[in-house]
Amino acid sequence: MVDNKRLILLKEKLINEKSRLEDELKEIEEGNVNQTQSEATGENSYEDDFADSGTATFEREKDLSLDRNIKDLLFRVDKALERIEKGTYGRCIVCGKDIDPARLKAVPYADLCIECKKKEEKSW
Repeated sequence: MVDNKRLILLKEKLINEKSRLEDELKEIEEGNVNQTQSEATGENSYEDDFADSGTATFEREKDLSLDRNIKDLLFRVDKALERIEKGTYGRCIVCGKDIDPARLKAVPYADLCIECKKKEEKSW
């Protein structure tokens, strides 16, 4: 289990990470708001060449991927903050064992111990 001093530091780290991720998400979404309908759907005028069309498609896909990744991380951070409030933070959600403090320091939203994480990755 995580001691109170470390828990306070990790909660602070999670709150800061949540704020940073929300700012990034807002930037991406504001960038998409400024697009025309044609740009947002990938439609290009006949005057655009294939390279421009490919670049626009790549940028749109990159933004969508970043958006999904940020939302996933936000979800994980929110769940970690919930576990702090419930008093279950620092315990593996699968086996119930304590998560190594070094792992929590590196990945404060971790919800699996190393052993369970390895099992999860093998099942992919």
